[in-house]
Formats: sequence, C-alpha cells, structure tokens
Amino acid sequence: MSESEPKGELKRSLSSNQMQMIALGGTIGVGLFLGSTSTIKWTGPSVVFAYAFVGLLLYLVMRALGEMIYVNPTTGSFADYATNYIHPLAGYLTKWSNVFQYIVVGISEVIAVGQYLHYWWPNLPDWIAGVVVIVLLTLANLASARAYGTLEFYFAMIKVVTIVLMIVLGVLVIFAGLGNHWHPLGLSNLWSHGGFFTGGIRGFIFAMSVIIGSYQGIEVLGITAGEAADPQKAIVSSVKSIVWRILIFYIGAIFVIVTIYPWNHLAALGSPFVETFSKVGIAGAAGIINFVVLTAAMSGANSGIYSSSRMLYKLARDGETYRGLGKLSRRQVPLRATLCISAGILIGLILNTLLSVVNHATANIFVLVYSSSVLPGMVPWFVILLSELRFRHANPDVMKTHPFKMPWYPYSNYFTIFALILVVIFMFINPDTRISVSIGFGVLGLLSLLFFVRRWSGKATPEPGEYKHESYEKKD
Repeated sequence: MSESEPKGELKRSLSSNQMQMIALGGTIGVGLFLGSTSTIKWTGPSVVFAYAFVGLLLYLVMRALGEMIYVNPTTGSFADYATNYIHPLAGYLTKWSNVFQYIVVGISEVIAVGQYLHYWWPNLPDWIAGVVVIVLLTLANLASARAYGTLEFYFAMIKVVTIVLMIVLGVLVIFAGLGNHWHPLGLSNLWSHGGFFTGGIRGFIFAMSVIIGSYQGIEVLGITAGEAADPQKAIVSSVKSIVWRILIFYIGAIFVIVTIYPWNHLAALGSPFVETFSKVGIAGAAGIINFVVLTAAMSGANSGIYSSSRMLYKLARDGETYRGLGKLSRRQVPLRATLCISAGILIGLILNTLLSVVNHATANIFVLVYSSSVLPGMVPWFVILLSELRFRHANPDVMKTHPFKMPWYPYSNYFTIFALILVVIFMFINPDTRISVSIGFGVLGLLSLLFFVRRWSGKATPEPGEYKHESYEKKD
C-alpha cells in the first residue's frame, strides 16, 4: 500500500450516527457488564447518584468541546486548543496522554478477549486469540475511517441492545414481578441494607474516581471531527444525544442492579447481567453475556487503535515525533501511525504473556498499569474546560452568532474543574487507587520532562498564541 506525503488530509467520511456509536463504544466498556462492584462497595445504592453526578460533569465537558469544535473541526481538536489557549506543554501532554491511555486500554482489552474465549475454548492460549484480534482490528482501521466506523457501529449496537434489554427486563422484575412468580420486588433493596449512602461522602467520592474512568473515551468525538462528513451538524447532533444516551444506559443499568440485588451481596454474585437474564428464564444467559462482553472488549481495542493512531499522526504532523508517522495511505488513513499503535499493543500482549509464565502474581502489576491510565485520561477533560475559557476571549465576534454555546459559562467551567480536582485528591486518599494515580502522575511527569528536553535540545514545538479559527465550509 503506497503512502501520500504528509501534506495530505484525512478523509471526511464518518456520519453522525457512526460518530455517536464510536463515542458509545469507547465509553461503555466491559466493567459495566461484569458488574460495577468496586463502585457499589464504596457507596452502596447511592452509586446511582454518583453516576448521575459524573454524568453532569461529562455533559459540561462535552458542551465546552462542542462549542470549540463547531468553529474549528479538526482531528485531535482538543490538543490544538490546549496548545493555543493554554501552553504547548498542555498540548503535548494531551496528545501523548491519549496515546498512552489507549495503548494501555488496548492491551487490556485484547488480553480480556483471550480470557472470554475460554468460555467456549478452555485450552485456547490467550496470546493466539490476542494476535488474531490485533490483526483483524488493524486491517479494519487500515481499510478506511468508514470501515472502522462501520465495525464500531455494530460493536456498540450489540452493547446498546443488551443494556436496553437488561433495563426493560429489570424494570419488569422490580415492578411487575417477572421471574419472581409475579410478585414485584419493589425498591426496598435501595435502603434495607445499611441505608442509601452506605459509605458516606468519602465513599461517594471514592466511587466517582472509578466512574470517571468508565466514562473516559467520550472525548473521542474531538478526534473524529477531522473525519466527519458534515462536522458542524454532526458535532451538534452527537454532543446533544450521546451524553443523554450514556447516562440512560449507565444509570438505568446500575439502578436495576442495585434494586434487584442487595448491594452487599453483589461481590459474590458474578455478573448481574447474567443473573438477571437467568432470573427471567432466558436460556444460555451466560453464553449470551459472554459474547456481548467479548464484543465490548473488541470494541474497546478498536476505539483505542483508532483514537491513539490519530493522535500519533497529529504528533508527527506537529513535528513532535518522527515525521514519517504523519504520512497517509492511498485510503487517506495514517498507515504508519496505525501500525505503530498496533505494534505497541502487540508488544504489551507479549510482555503480559511472558510475565504470566514467569510469575502468575505479575498479573497484579498489569492491573496497576491499566489503572494508571485513568489520570492521563482526565487530561483532555481539564484542557477542554480551561481552553474554552480562553476561547471565548479570543473569539468575541464568533461568539455573537454561535448557536451552540457552553451553558452557564464561566461558572460551569470552574465547577467542573473543581470537582475533577477533588476526585484526584480523593484518589490519593483511597488506598485502592493511590498507587495507580501515583503511576499516572509519574507518566505525566516523565512526559513533561521529555517536552522540556526537546526544547533545550532545539527541537521545534508550537508556540502559544491567539487562535485564528478557520470556519469549516462543507464542500460539494
């Protein structure tokens, strides 16, 4: 496959529906299907409110991003905003944090695929399944952005249908007694086992740190913007609908789980989805949910390859890494960047396989590394909120007629930033997340050091300055 010169641009071929499903696919992960026991154990049934509160933060982040993307829809847009409105270091950290986050997530999802396949093929080595998945997803990403979007659309659709079915069946169990001899369960499990806020404010905020990790990935809309067929229309439509869809799916599913089952019994339950489907008499529930979780893992890896390859492409185009990674294939996809990301996931798979052979206890090390991606994953949220504050001041004329402004500006920005900082502080307080957030800070510290080393060595980096927007005009 031949490659074009770096001056080529990514092809705008993603529809609004594909963008929404890509965001859904990147946000609704395997954790929901396997049971959010870690969040529930900290705060009990009030975890429903925790998901709702973090959902509010998510909504404000996406509205801030949507306001800026409407004016300038480019690939990796929020990294541009970080560079131009905050500091080149912020843009550098945003891009490399995204690459780091999605490579780590991709490794974990690929490893998970091998484990889920054991349900049908117990003797299948994990590494064989992982290699097959990496090859298939890499080929899909190399084919075209449309091919990736189509694959992710169906992956996400499987998860969405399963969650909707879970919610509908759960509501029938709770209020109509389906699967319980038509004796409604009612809502008593929400307060009958130690109260609603079982962990107090401390446990509530502990739960928020994990929930934020669950929601991370929705900002991929800011990466797909450069390949949207009609970006202004697609961004407005996507931001308006995607947040509410995610809130309904997450809050609806969690509400059903903590209402049907006592929150303090969930740890020994396994997957609440399997239990709920079995409760209403659906044969083969375990097999069905295992298939759904399998596609969820593949969806996560697929989103990871797409997102991080676009950021690596952008780093190359901005002169912040090897420029050859900024070349496009004849299909107008970043071929070298995609292959590089896939190679990184493959190396991670190989290292995990070797470590598991040497010492099974090293699996805990990988869990820590995976958790360390949560803090770098918050970097885009911070830079989006900070950038939008400067964006308003830099573009007063544009804002006079802007149809998609950030609501409650600037107080909504300050409120969300404060809430996110509070969550990070409590991640240090919580023994279960202290090590992982420390690793995350270490990664950001190392990236910052590399940034300044590049500057001292004379390597060019973008300078901050007033952002001159280029309004997008749809070409016939």
